[in-house]
Amino acid sequence: MIAQNSRAAAEPHMNQRLSISALIFFVVMILLGVYFAYAAVQGPSGILRRVQLQAETQELVQQRNKLQAEVDRMRNLTRRLSDEFLDVDLLDERARDVLGLVRADEIIIR
Repeated sequence: MIAQNSRAAAEPHMNQRLSISALIFFVVMILLGVYFAYAAVQGPSGILRRVQLQAETQELVQQRNKLQAEVDRMRNLTRRLSDEFLDVDLLDERARDVLGLVRADEIIIR
């Protein structure tokens, strides 16, 4: 009977200890969950960073397309002024612009 009383007296203490450790376990798990959720949204490879990178990528693609169009235009002008394909009108326009030449029959308005 004494053994039963001491055993019964020890059981509530064990249940209280388990509930405190269980509470600590759940608090730690909740804190870890909050940390990982925050990292998934705000972290260096989180959702917001991904949206920001997509916007930057779209902007850079537009800039690349504009530069490619400019390169194509310059390539066309270079080809038109090359020895193999000489565009006389373009050559005349460039000479007038760079050298400041005018024909005798032209009137200059400033």
